[in-house]
Amino acid sequence: MVLGDHTVGRESGMWTESENVALIEAPHTHPIDRALGLLPERRRVLATPPPGSRTVAVHGDGGLPYFGRVLHFMRWGPAELMQRYRRYGPVSLHTSLGVDRVLVAGPEALEEVLGHRRRDFGQGWDYFIGPFFRRGLLLLEFDEHKFHRRIMQQAFTRPRLDAHLAALIPVVRTSVARWVPPDRTDRTVRLYPTMKELTLDIAGESFMAVDVGAQRRQLIEAFIDCTHAGLSIIRHPVPGGNWRAGLRGRKVLEEYFTTMLPEKRKTESPDLFSGLCHARSEDGGVFGDADVVNHMIFLIMAAHDTTTTTATAVAYYLGKHPQWQQRVRAEVLDMDHRLGDALPTIADLEQLRDLDLVIKESLRLMPPVPGLSRRAVRDTEVAGHFIPAGAPVDLGYQIDHLLPELWTRPEQFDPERFGERRREDKSHRLAWMPFGAGAHKCIGMHFGTFEVKVVIASLVREYEWRIPGEYRMPWGFSSIPFPRDGAPVMLRRRAAD
Repeated sequence: MVLGDHTVGRESGMWTESENVALIEAPHTHPIDRALGLLPERRRVLATPPPGSRTVAVHGDGGLPYFGRVLHFMRWGPAELMQRYRRYGPVSLHTSLGVDRVLVAGPEALEEVLGHRRRDFGQGWDYFIGPFFRRGLLLLEFDEHKFHRRIMQQAFTRPRLDAHLAALIPVVRTSVARWVPPDRTDRTVRLYPTMKELTLDIAGESFMAVDVGAQRRQLIEAFIDCTHAGLSIIRHPVPGGNWRAGLRGRKVLEEYFTTMLPEKRKTESPDLFSGLCHARSEDGGVFGDADVVNHMIFLIMAAHDTTTTTATAVAYYLGKHPQWQQRVRAEVLDMDHRLGDALPTIADLEQLRDLDLVIKESLRLMPPVPGLSRRAVRDTEVAGHFIPAGAPVDLGYQIDHLLPELWTRPEQFDPERFGERRREDKSHRLAWMPFGAGAHKCIGMHFGTFEVKVVIASLVREYEWRIPGEYRMPWGFSSIPFPRDGAPVMLRRRAAD
């Protein structure tokens, strides 16, 4: 049995009904959705192009005073972005919490920002997460970013990934096996918070080589507070506000990692924390103590939250499509049979082809970070539109994941589109980019994928689950998508083979 919101249909019938319609078309049956849909358009212009320029001004809908269309995005996510893309084209203005921003979407426009005009754009994440994840890798830019990334890559070598994998597999298998008590055959589990607890345990073992233990709840709340603070309506540390909670969470994390730092400096071990302490680039660059703490806070947040959302989405689609669940289970059990008591290696996980297809398709439909943030460092242009220096620029790449010119029936869950026979992800260089692109492409993308594979392999090994056809995951959208109902699913323990 699964609880939660139900889907809504689309009157025009352009899209085949599926569990993903609401990702492309905003629903209009719930009173909240109807109210948001009735708000009038408020046309605005970002900036007038300079005299003699061949560019045009960026136009868009300013939305509500101060709030802009942030409430629409938090409710509709990619459907809101698609609505703007269809209405205004690849470059448009939108206002969020009193700030005029530029939305760039579509493969050609994104190519300009991430490709030949990339030096015109610095990172734009400070506005959202700067106070809480300051000096993390994502928040650095140009030569400084390149310097830090070169050092950090030493902590993500294949031997270290193998060591991380060996540490996390027993943690995952033990934890997942406990989701249904030994004296029961089934149990309803809220997947999202349960996955979040698991990914923090994984971070403790493979990133820090410590048992998080009694501090688990405090650390989870600190990471949640920091992540959610980025889209706070009130961006000041008022009592009871998310912004203040995020600052308090940052302090908790700083104290935790700073306390552990001296011991990690003493001896080298396979975990990521030790790797950052002892990493040295080819030209002798090393991280100072503050760098290590800043990078640990950011990396664990990134791995913790993105893995939670991705694993939850994969489990949801496997429950909606039992034929794929069976395919994934069959290849996992075949791997187990070949390995016997040995733990799988990276090479073994790379052979889980069907699971790989499912993960890629889940990331297409629900990437855990649905956009990128930049800012113009000088006057520039995108797709013939004038972008003034200092303008915040949001790259809505999830739109590319849902365009019919790039994907066959993009609203459908269809993992075979990533198979060698079709390779729809090659329709354009930026057709599929859940890990970003260019210099800022996610440094932990391979580790994150292996982590999700280990979690889902343990899940299909232990349990079966079905999600009723009428259920639709009620995604909410902030810095990272999350299921508003916690994604409750009835897990049924499998009979021993």
